[in-house]
Amino acid sequence: MKKYLVVIEKTATGYSAYSPDLEGCIATGKTRDEVEREMQEAIEFHLEGIARNGDPIPEPRTYSRYVEIPLG
Repeated sequence: MKKYLVVIEKTATGYSAYSPDLEGCIATGKTRDEVEREMQEAIEFHLEGIARNGDPIPEPRTYSRYVEIPLG
C-alpha cells in the first residue's frame, strides 16, 4: 500500500484536490467529503491506467507540514 499526499483547496464553487506525486490527477467536489471521495477514485483510476500501460507506479515523494510564524 502506498500513501499519496493530496492537497485540498477551497474554491468559489466548492473544493478542488490534486496530488503532487501524480501529475494530472485532480478532482473537484461541492463539499470536502465529496472531493475526498472523488480524489480517492481519481487516484485509483490514474494508477490503474499507469499499470495498464506497463509503466512503473510513481513512488510517493512529497510530504507536508505546517510552519508556525509568530505575528505581532
